[in-house]
Amino acid sequence: MRGFFIDVQGTLIDDKNFLPLPGSIEFLEYLNSKNIPFVLITNNTKRPSDEFKTYLKTLGFNFKYYIDPLMVIKDYLKSAKIAAYGNEKFLKALSSLGFELDFENPESVVLGIKLYSNDELSEIIDFLLKGCELVGMHKTSLYSKDGKRYPGLGAILEMLKYATGKDYVTVGKPSISFFERAREYLKLNYDKITIISDDLIGDLLPAKDLGMKTALVLSGKIKSKNEIIKQPDYIYENLDDLLKHWRENGEETFRA
Repeated sequence: MRGFFIDVQGTLIDDKNFLPLPGSIEFLEYLNSKNIPFVLITNNTKRPSDEFKTYLKTLGFNFKYYIDPLMVIKDYLKSAKIAAYGNEKFLKALSSLGFELDFENPESVVLGIKLYSNDELSEIIDFLLKGCELVGMHKTSLYSKDGKRYPGLGAILEMLKYATGKDYVTVGKPSISFFERAREYLKLNYDKITIISDDLIGDLLPAKDLGMKTALVLSGKIKSKNEIIKQPDYIYENLDDLLKHWRENGEETFRA
């Protein structure tokens, strides 16, 4: 049996209106009809986990297993006293999980995805040089917003590491511990799992290093095959394209 890790934004839903991409609902329906196990693995931190899961189901997505960084962050933070950066819902979600937002004397700096200002970066650097640990909610390579692409959180984390000499911890993808938590749902070895995502650098290449098969969709961060720097195992325009390939050629051609 083969199972799947399936990314959400840029793969199942678009990055602008957060609506289903072509073939995405049908693809999950196909997996369910064939009893093929899958987990939705997302770096969502913009909405509380239960709220985002409910939203996806109202769009028509039928899934059983789901995981995002907010569900596992307590496993990573040594202190509840944090300076957190991200959108308002992200900060509220952290507060609801019991973390104390402190921008005077924090023990940890926690970063979500956003367009960071120079003043915010300066403040973060000061905290890190004073001894705060750095925790990134994920390590996305690119951030898509309103049709434009910006450095993702992974790029911001690497920049801060270079600037301060301080390493960081990643909560969501592509941390091994996050993949391990997702793998527990499937109870399969990595060589029996295929990950489908629009993030080549932040999702697929680290997953490939663990032995997973990798399928890139060009419905999100990467717009053209000309932008691909390293080859995944498979490339599709979107999930509709993947599903058409399966129906025309059989699933075994994908699993080979």
